[in-house]
Amino acid sequence: MSRVANNPVSLPKGVELNVNGREVMVKGAKGSLSLSLHEGIELNQEDGTVSFAYDSDDSKAMAGTTRALVNNMVIGVSEGWEKKLVLNGVGYRAKASGKSVNLTIGLSHPVDYDLPEGLSAETPTQTEIVIKGIDKQAVGEAAAKIRSFRPPEPYKGKGIRYADEHVRRKEAKKK
Repeated sequence: MSRVANNPVSLPKGVELNVNGREVMVKGAKGSLSLSLHEGIELNQEDGTVSFAYDSDDSKAMAGTTRALVNNMVIGVSEGWEKKLVLNGVGYRAKASGKSVNLTIGLSHPVDYDLPEGLSAETPTQTEIVIKGIDKQAVGEAAAKIRSFRPPEPYKGKGIRYADEHVRRKEAKKK
């Protein structure tokens, strides 16, 4: 049985958490995020830490989930989240310009991906994409969408992959 909900979330300097009814608002240097609490979950704030309580065993799992979501919000507004993607293949390149990412990934046409609100992208090299934002879910979703245009294939490893992803290679067909 997981005990994630028992761990308190510590608030770093410059981050403030406000509870208004069932709505939790976290503000920091990079922006603000909000979350609505599940029924049966109570949030207690004291001395720069936030703890979570639940009223029944049915709400226990949701208390752990809520704790993780609030912790991700606190990290997001103080430090931010980023996801790195790597393009692997001959002629594969990416270019970030404004709120869109232009991809040349071996298709008959270039792919333009418009980033959702609150996210930014940069390309340190032509084969790397770094997606940044304060919402962990939005950053991960945008990275997954870009990866889905050309997922890595197992024979040559060509495609778009996460920087920390290991692509398992297969041996070619034998005669």
